[in-house]
Amino acid sequence: MATAVETLGKLERRITISFPLTEVRAEVEKRLKVQAKTAKAPGFRPGKVPLKMVAAQYGYQIETEVLNDKVGRAFNDAANEAQLRVAGFPNIEPKSDSPAGVLTFDATFEIYPEVAIGDLTKVEIETVKADVSDAEIDKTIEILRKQRVHFHTKGEAGEHGDGGEAIAANGDRVTVDFVGSIDGVEFPGGKAEGYPFVLGEGRMLPEFEAATVGLKVGESKTFPLAFPEDYHGKDVAGKTASFTITLQKLEWAHLPEVDAEFAKSLGVADGDVAKMREDIKVNLEREVAGRVKARNKEAVMETLVKTATLDVPKSLIAQDTERLAEMTRQDMAQRGMNVKDVPFPPELFAEKAERRVRLGLILSQLVGENNLQAQPEQVKAQIEDFAQSYEDPREVLKYYYSDRRRLAEVEALVLEENVVNYVLGLSKTSSKAIAFDELMGSNAQA
Repeated sequence: MATAVETLGKLERRITISFPLTEVRAEVEKRLKVQAKTAKAPGFRPGKVPLKMVAAQYGYQIETEVLNDKVGRAFNDAANEAQLRVAGFPNIEPKSDSPAGVLTFDATFEIYPEVAIGDLTKVEIETVKADVSDAEIDKTIEILRKQRVHFHTKGEAGEHGDGGEAIAANGDRVTVDFVGSIDGVEFPGGKAEGYPFVLGEGRMLPEFEAATVGLKVGESKTFPLAFPEDYHGKDVAGKTASFTITLQKLEWAHLPEVDAEFAKSLGVADGDVAKMREDIKVNLEREVAGRVKARNKEAVMETLVKTATLDVPKSLIAQDTERLAEMTRQDMAQRGMNVKDVPFPPELFAEKAERRVRLGLILSQLVGENNLQAQPEQVKAQIEDFAQSYEDPREVLKYYYSDRRRLAEVEALVLEENVVNYVLGLSKTSSKAIAFDELMGSNAQA
């Protein structure tokens, strides 16, 4: 039996559930008899263990299961009868003032809120667009060349030349010995032998690189170096050290020519440079399209968050906070970090969880009201688009369609795209062209 629903707050409700103790005892005894048919104990054949021994061994467990089952069913029946959409899990507590022979529980829970979405025809959304020009293709080729760089001793004649005068310059790879001291005392991490780095990449502090430029092999230089206040080495942060460096090896960078061999190294079988450039353009355009779509989606989602009015269930925020913390824990563990004793305070994830839950409720409302669910043909088209960048598209299709969870991820992407297109179709939109570099440097996520 359940009482009427009590309203405790905007979303919080309470239902009191009660049932005779005799019902519980009867069900417990029934399950004990079933358990006794297979129970084992020293000195007894299976199924011949006395019921009292079975009760002593399994009684508490079975009683807990019976109570959970009865309370769960009673709560679900009461919620369904009252036509309540329960958000999260109820908090069920036994009542101490129950009448004799009766078990009574209070189930406190939240319900899903009403979601009021503002007039989308009146909102203004700025979308972005970006183009891929020859300049972007050239930049990409230059990056690919640098990824295939090889070094030669500077000043020595070879197949590709001598690299110029044997003096350290930006772009050269140098190998140095160095030793640093503060107030005449060497400090941990301030000494190394045979240490290589490329000048100009910013791997070393600016003063260190500046002192290395201009050296010849065998030459040394002593110079002061002021460590930044926020330097990762706390023992030396904010202090000035004296360093002595000695150049042991000097190499110049030889970049491959943009020719047939270079094209072949990028997978163009016949070495056609024009085809290589076209392939690079296609890949860049695909990347740009994806980032533009992500930026525009974020603009739509931010608009929905601002225009919708709703109360967000705390229970759903708590669940998503826990989920985000666990995802972070697993990600760190996969990166090889020891997270066994690392605390993950809920407040670190609460704001993001609240926004995710809020947005999820808004999207659910929009999808339900406007039939924006992902259609099978849309899902297939999205997977086929994914497959374009793989050698065997059929394997990609198989990968997604063989696992319901993977398919659900694609369905969620399609559903979001349906919402984005719906909102952009109603709202007042303007389009802004942004630079390729700005777009590629962004990391917009909904």
